[in-house]
Amino acid sequence: MASETDHIDPATPTAERCITSYPARRKFRAPTQHPPACAGVTGAIDIHCHVHDGGNDPLSTAKFASESGMAGLVMKTIGKMGMINGTYDPAYYLRPVRDELHRWADDTGVKPVECFMGAVVGQDNEEPSVAKVKKLIDDGLAAIWLPVANNAHSLHKVGGKTTWWDKTAAPTDHSLPMQWPEALEKGYFLLDEKGKLAPVFQDIIKLVADEGIALFFGHTTHDEMFIVAELVEKLGYKRAVIDHPFSPFIDLTIAEMKHFTRAGIYLNFTYDELSPFLGVDPKRMYDAIRAVGVEHVTLSSDADGPLFPEPVEAMRLIRNYMAAFGLTQEELDITCSTNPLKVMGRA
Repeated sequence: MASETDHIDPATPTAERCITSYPARRKFRAPTQHPPACAGVTGAIDIHCHVHDGGNDPLSTAKFASESGMAGLVMKTIGKMGMINGTYDPAYYLRPVRDELHRWADDTGVKPVECFMGAVVGQDNEEPSVAKVKKLIDDGLAAIWLPVANNAHSLHKVGGKTTWWDKTAAPTDHSLPMQWPEALEKGYFLLDEKGKLAPVFQDIIKLVADEGIALFFGHTTHDEMFIVAELVEKLGYKRAVIDHPFSPFIDLTIAEMKHFTRAGIYLNFTYDELSPFLGVDPKRMYDAIRAVGVEHVTLSSDADGPLFPEPVEAMRLIRNYMAAFGLTQEELDITCSTNPLKVMGRA
């Protein structure tokens, strides 16, 4: 009998999955879809939304979310991944999207979705600094992620785009997973040589907490996560989030999930985990949500690119999967509206 401290493969063999999935999908019914709007996402806030080149257009996504009655999109990446003329400036891309969205809303009478500005520490592949984060905050930042794809842990697990450390490489080149020493050399790591939180990241987290910005842990190792969680709890900060707990970057047991939620940290389960690329069994996700409690959980899309449904549809899917296995409408409202509002400082 597996315990909640065991690391269980969340994919589940197909033969076993059929036994739990068929009853759920045969009995579950949701609102009938009438494109182009998407039914079943009213009031939802997607706190992990990707809208960038080669994927989802930010304005089109915002219009679709508005027509579908969603309340908010936290745009983690936007435009050319936030880069303009070699400078990381997501506000440059978000401002015209907001302006055009509101013009369109005035013309159509559709209530516009709120577009929150997100950003990623180290997205420019240069030295992180408090000054950079402060500028983002001054530009309207609502949520920030600690290093993600170029975190050493991410490079160790899945590799990375070669252009991040070799400017002569082809834009499509991607490395294999790296041995830890190489990953540590090429990627970001939050801890110093003594295993303590490096001063720059400590100062960034304190600034984010002081300014009331939502904080996402990024693709950190467990050592990094536990130390960041200690600081978050010490600061009494209640707007911190750990993304995709079942992903290979996070890989939490139920016991570890409970440890973080006791510190007041939200767990953000994502469609990405359910996608064919990660293959998490929706029943395993539902069971984890039940184990930690809906009051500690958010649901979001993290639909990063053209091989995923666009974010609004991804939100519909993850909500319906969780509803099929047992989340009530009230619990969906908690995970998709109430808790995201708390994360974004609106409740």
